[in-house]
Amino acid sequence: MMTMRSRALPPGAPPAVPPVLICLAEAESVRPARRFVREAAAYQEPKAPAETLDTLELLASELVTNAYRYGSEPGDSLMVCVYALPGECRIEVHDTRRKRPSMQPLSNDRNRGRGLHLVELLAARWGTADRPMGKFVWAVVTW
Repeated sequence: MMTMRSRALPPGAPPAVPPVLICLAEAESVRPARRFVREAAAYQEPKAPAETLDTLELLASELVTNAYRYGSEPGDSLMVCVYALPGECRIEVHDTRRKRPSMQPLSNDRNRGRGLHLVELLAARWGTADRPMGKFVWAVVTW
């Protein structure tokens, strides 16, 4: 089950409360999270280039996938937040574990372990922060 909460603000205005998507920590949440991030960023910053929105979608996919695989337990929820301003957009994915993500050595022998390498490559900057009941991973894309 997903819920979306946002306040009606004029496009380009920084949100007092960012658009938020709350979804179950499961694989089926990746697609709606990607769509949410793209739509929320485009609404807040209508001048965001299409390629930037594509990048934000990919980053959302990687961060939500990491959060449900490694940052949650069955039945947990994730929260996705989007903050867009002229020239940049920050996305956050909140989960219930404090364990920070770490980049795995690249390997051709496995199909996983490339997500944070993509985040490192595509984001202008990214990081993690603790919250009362877990952590969040954030990434900023600029244009």
